[in-house]
Amino acid sequence: MARMKLFMAISGFATLLGIVVVLGVVGYRVSRGEGSAAAAEQTVVLPKGAKVIGTAVAGDRLVVTVETAGGLEVRTFDAGTLRPAGRMRFATEP
Repeated sequence: MARMKLFMAISGFATLLGIVVVLGVVGYRVSRGEGSAAAAEQTVVLPKGAKVIGTAVAGDRLVVTVETAGGLEVRTFDAGTLRPAGRMRFATEP
């Protein structure tokens, strides 16, 4: 009977240790995570006469479609910081 009590105590301790480890990992990831993003504000200057046709979110990027005198242009920005990530221009052949 004493041996059975010892095995039960060891098993209970191992279970408790496992729960503490899991809760510790979850707590670490929550505290280390990026959390809520701070509000970002940025003014993007467009060419004269240009207008925004559409916007979309693709993963961690903000995609803005702009119509300019030279054709269509797609600009991408990082969604968290609003820094420009790329630009693609579409023009017709002369």
